[in-house]
Amino acid sequence: MKNWRWTYLLFSLVIAQFAHAQDMQFTQFYAASTYLNPAFAGTSVQSRLSANYRNQWPSIPGGFTMYNAAFDHFSPKLNSGFGLLESHDRAGSGALANTSISLQYAYEFRITRNTFIRPALQFTYTNRHVDFSKLVFPDQLVRNDETTLEEGLNNGVNFFDFGGGVVMNSTRFWFGVAAHHLNQPTESLYGGLIATLPMKLSAHGGYKLAFRKGYSKKKKYAVVAFNYKSQGLYDQLDLGGYYEFDPLIVGLWYRGLPGLKSNGYGHINHDSFALIIGWNQGPYKIGYSYDFTVSQLSIGASGGAHEISLSYEWANKRNKRLAKRRIIPCAKF
Repeated sequence: MKNWRWTYLLFSLVIAQFAHAQDMQFTQFYAASTYLNPAFAGTSVQSRLSANYRNQWPSIPGGFTMYNAAFDHFSPKLNSGFGLLESHDRAGSGALANTSISLQYAYEFRITRNTFIRPALQFTYTNRHVDFSKLVFPDQLVRNDETTLEEGLNNGVNFFDFGGGVVMNSTRFWFGVAAHHLNQPTESLYGGLIATLPMKLSAHGGYKLAFRKGYSKKKKYAVVAFNYKSQGLYDQLDLGGYYEFDPLIVGLWYRGLPGLKSNGYGHINHDSFALIIGWNQGPYKIGYSYDFTVSQLSIGASGGAHEISLSYEWANKRNKRLAKRRIIPCAKF
């Protein structure tokens, strides 16, 4: 049993070093909007706090857990949005972890009466490290000692990177593109090994349809949206939408690229379906989603993925009045 443990953990760590690294992902990507694109910083009434948690493939040893916390603020006098983003993920039984902090800035231009464009920049500092207390090396088992003679691994590596994005939006639609890791920093934990973090490119957008049911004064909304991203050798498409009838929101998402890209294994290139349920009351938003795995990594083996999102917005009286005249990208989850 001990032999299996150290073999698995060491194999996971080595694979993580030589594989093309990828950023963490969220099914509720619009609930983590500033993580998706820094141009979404400041797209609230004034100030916003949000948090996201994802537990991916919980039935597989060494699955992934991801956390995201963000604060963003809009300044009407400067026509500018400011954001602070903290992200953390753990993989390989918790041995390998990444923590990053980002500063974001977006400027809002009015193109027409109801159309705006928001270019943005992001600067990020990242720490990547290994928790050696969760690893067992062969020499530790042989000598029955907690110390190890293994060399070449660093306790951690730190690096800076930067990115940017732009979003165009109107009363009913929005479209954005973002680029992260433009400088492709080195993130290797092995001395002398060059392992770069590939640039991540994404395109995302959506359309919001408002309507009334019967003689009700309350508007209902139907939102359709997408998010395509590419990083290194990998790309994917999230497509779906949700229906909003205050205060509840229900939605369905699909992730995959069937017929558009071959995975080289003779199987249909799709990953999962996700069900979303949300609650939106005033300044509060809460969302939960569950991913049903439909790839060869079956749901019974992977356990799917659980995700929770929280958001709170607030503003003073003056900015609440100003917000009524602003056109804000409208996706919630």
